[in-house]
Amino acid sequence: MENCLKFPAVFMQIKESILYSLLSCVLLSLSVDALAEETVQLSGKEKQSIKALYIPLADHYAALVAYERYRDKMKFADFQIQQMKNWDFLRAYFQSGEADMAYVMSPLAMDMFREKPHFRWIGLMHRDGNALAINDLLNSKVQLPTSRQARKPDGKVAAALKSVYKDTGRQTEIGMPHLMATHSVVLYRYLKEHGLAMSMHPHTDTEVLAIAVAPSKSPAFIKSKSNRAQAAAFEQSLPWADVVETGGFGHVAWYSNDVMPWQYGHVECIALATDTAIASKFAAVKEVMSYIHQAGKDIEQARNEGGDALEAIVKIVRTHIPAHTRDAIIASLDPNLRVINYQYLNIDKPGIKQIMDWAVEGGILKQAVDIDAFADTRFHYAEANKAVNND
Repeated sequence: MENCLKFPAVFMQIKESILYSLLSCVLLSLSVDALAEETVQLSGKEKQSIKALYIPLADHYAALVAYERYRDKMKFADFQIQQMKNWDFLRAYFQSGEADMAYVMSPLAMDMFREKPHFRWIGLMHRDGNALAINDLLNSKVQLPTSRQARKPDGKVAAALKSVYKDTGRQTEIGMPHLMATHSVVLYRYLKEHGLAMSMHPHTDTEVLAIAVAPSKSPAFIKSKSNRAQAAAFEQSLPWADVVETGGFGHVAWYSNDVMPWQYGHVECIALATDTAIASKFAAVKEVMSYIHQAGKDIEQARNEGGDALEAIVKIVRTHIPAHTRDAIIASLDPNLRVINYQYLNIDKPGIKQIMDWAVEGGILKQAVDIDAFADTRFHYAEANKAVNND
């Protein structure tokens, strides 16, 4: 009887022990969930989004390679890229403050800085990299050499443009990706050095009329002019000049590196970052830029090795820019021509001054900018260009 009386007490102790164990499991589960949530939040704070704007050009291949190969290795940056349809759209989007970075042609970038200096220049995306392509009508007067290596900016194209103007009284329209493009600067210098003039306004007494043609539309532009038996050309970034040549409806006349010679290659597209991103996401911005340098090395190594290494780069590019054909990409990265390169991507102040001075002289830029205020050299990448004095 006495043992029976003790049974409820023993049962209660067992019940309390079970309840305690269950409660401990629940609390432990909640603690693990809370810790996991806290870890996710912490990771979110460590990885800051960096949205970068680009145009589908060989100029920006390093950004595509950095995105595909290295975004998951980045510790500070959640790297995102967004393709823009044209330069005016990119300009408006970036100037609105909706992106952290943008890859922009240097004269256009300087004009954007003049308009609204809320960003800095933090590095280069490539050097050299644009070309003049002409249609068959112009080439019938020029007779370009078969070898692209032999095609230099001599006076033959200029003479053909002068002849067309004399015979027809009509300016030859040459398509630029944007009127404030490095391409316009290169063309202006070429024409001036061969006694010709260029205007950005119709019905002027010049042999050449520069017009804005989106890079992706430049092959159609030259085709339509040829169909109407009109002389036409475009000055565009690679690989678009190679697209018309490999497609059989145009010819690369010369490359910009021969018109605008510069140690390591002339400045072209540059990397910009907003002051807000630099102030609040410095480590993330610097990390993205360092991986762009690494991606540039990858492209250079692949072009030299060829084979599978080069095919891997082609695959990355065509994932984002299907309009760039395999043949055109490979032609643009020809290691023997070397008409675009992805080396020495640190800030090059004398190099951008060369572009700016020609742009102001040619009326492409309204005024010069303060390069020291424009540039932020804190994003210098030690292994990128030891031979370039950035300061």
